[in-house]
This record gives sequence, C-alpha cells and structure tokens, in this order.
Amino acid sequence: MQRLRDNPASADAEQHWRRDDADPGITPKLSFNPAENIAEPFIYAAKSSGLRPRVAILREQGVNGQVEMSAAFTRAGFDAVDSRLIFAASPPAADFPTVPTVVIAGSEQNLVNRREVEGYKGASDVFIDSNVQLALAAAKRLAAGGRRVHVVAPDQGEYDRTYTMFKPALQLSDGVSLGHLGEAGGPSFSLNSFFRNQSAPSSSAAAAAADTYIIINATSVELAFVEKYGRAAVAAGKAVVLWNLELDTLKGDLGLVPYPSKDTQYKYLCYFKPVFYLRPRDYSKTVNVAPFVVNYSGALFREYPGPWQAMLRQDNGEYACIAEDIARFNLGDLKEELMSAMGINTEEEGSAMSFLRRGFKTSTWFEDDYDLEESHVWRL
Repeated sequence: MQRLRDNPASADAEQHWRRDDADPGITPKLSFNPAENIAEPFIYAAKSSGLRPRVAILREQGVNGQVEMSAAFTRAGFDAVDSRLIFAASPPAADFPTVPTVVIAGSEQNLVNRREVEGYKGASDVFIDSNVQLALAAAKRLAAGGRRVHVVAPDQGEYDRTYTMFKPALQLSDGVSLGHLGEAGGPSFSLNSFFRNQSAPSSSAAAAAADTYIIINATSVELAFVEKYGRAAVAAGKAVVLWNLELDTLKGDLGLVPYPSKDTQYKYLCYFKPVFYLRPRDYSKTVNVAPFVVNYSGALFREYPGPWQAMLRQDNGEYACIAEDIARFNLGDLKEELMSAMGINTEEEGSAMSFLRRGFKTSTWFEDDYDLEESHVWRL
C-alpha cells in the first residue's frame, strides 16, 4: 500500500530498514541530565508560598500536544492553564481566565463589555467552564491561607464532567476539593455515569472536612437545593459563597411553576452580601430634535466594601461613575440617573408623559418587596 501511495524506492528502503535489527535508528544523545530540575531556582519562591506560577499552554488547531505540554509544565512546578479561556480576554491576562473586558474610567478594574459577552452567559460551556476555573483559582488562594475549600457543582452529572476536565488541577491543589449539591440531598442523577458507567469518586468526605463552600453554575430550579446545602453548612459554622450565579436572572423565575417559591429570596438569598456585582443595561429614548433617537448604556456596579455605583458608558467604551450610594440602586433608579447625566430626563415628574415614558413598573418584584424580606443585607 505504501509503494502505491509513495515513491516505491523510498517505501522499499524504509521496509528494508525496519527489518535490519542491527540498525539502531535515530538514537537521542542527551546533553543534559533529565533528572535535574532546571526550573527549580526560578520558581522556588513561588512554590514555598504555596502558589504555583501560572503558564498558558498555546496550541494550534489540529494539534493535540497540549496535554503532554501541560503535564510537563505541571511536573516542573507550574500551574498550566488552558489558553483558550485566558486569551478570550482583551487585553490577555495570565492571572485568571477572564471574560472580554472594558476599562472603567479612572480605574484599573476591568469590567465586562456588554457587546462582547453574549456568548459568555447562561448555560454556555464557556460560561460554565470559566466559572469553574475562576472558582478553583479563588479556592486555591483561600486554601493558601489555611482554609479547606469545597467547590460545589449543581448535580452529579456536572460534577462528573468538571472532575474529568479539572482532575489534574484538583490533585495539585492542597485544601481544595470538588463536589455537588447532592451531598446534602440535592440532584444526584448523572446521565454521564448512566451511559458510560463512569463517574467521579465520592465527594462526601471532602465536603464534611471543608470549612468554606463555593457554589457554582446553579440554575433557578436548583436554588432550592442551594438553600438546603447552604443552610446545613451555615448551621455547622461554615462559610458559603454563591459564585457568579447571576442571581438577578435566576430570581426572576421564583414563584413560577416548576421553580421554587419567592420565599427563597425573602428568607434565604436576602442574607447574601454582593461582593462583586455588575449588571449592564442598554436603553434608548426618542427626542423631538435630531438625531431623534438617543441610545445610551450603563451598568450597576459594586465592588465590596465600596458603595453601589451607577456607571455611564462613554463613547470610547469606558464606564464612568455618575452616582453612588451605600444601598443598591433599583433598575428604575439606575435609568433615572443615566438620563439625568445625559441631560435627557426632561419630563415633568408625575406628568402623563413621564408615566408613558417610564411605564407602570420600573423595578423587579424582589426590589419592590422590601417589607417581606427577613434581611436587607443583599441591598447593602
């Protein structure tokens, strides 16, 4: 077959070489001692502090050597990271896998640009996998300070998938473990283990040993299991973190069939203090002079312990703070602040035109139901 496909003479020569037992073939002659760890002097300080230097593994489409390269760097003492997630950012960042960013005016803090992140939300694989990597990175830092951190996936199936993908990182992270909500009676069925007869090892022991829990990638339906898991942890004197769950979106389904009741917000979620919050908003308004339609964008932003901030998007893509408060702005209040900053809040308060512009409802149900909440921590 090779003679038909290639040059016959070359094929014959290769076949003859294969049959020559005395020919050693290509024999490598090393000019170094493979047992010597030449990277050790450069990463000793980082390793002694418990933090391994991060390195991005680049790969070209169609090339599969990234696994072996990652293993080599890991053995040398580095923390190998998937470059597909790191270089989704602009500018690229090597500290954490990031999302597309835009710089806030007067700040070094990068924030998400609404126009660039449509694929980075909801149930997309990019969103889910990035959440896992970011949560593991945060867990490593907490573990370096002496905490035992358990990252909690929504169900057994997602746990199996996450464990398979991030098993090397977990094995190299002392004090960090992975589990799922089923440890406290949540969803535990796994289609992955059902069809392939494979699943990750039991995580119950690691869950019991942990003192901090980071819950990731839960959906609206699973908020009831999040509450059950979280209440059990807090009752045992342990800390619970809801990691980038996009709670404002999930809360919108509460009270509907088949989702949990609104009591989940009134009696549980209201106790969680937002540490980092960003909600971009896009608006437009018609005016009676050219250009007749004014499009404007902004965001509600908070980075604890700083105040809540109303941010206006500038023409160059940067966000500038136009108002701040110790309490969370309702979405309707945010819109009013943006219009005032733009100089287009021209309707007289209480007038018919003002009502027609704003409508009857300017806030969400969970923003309105102040008196039904057991706590107002989530607003502060």
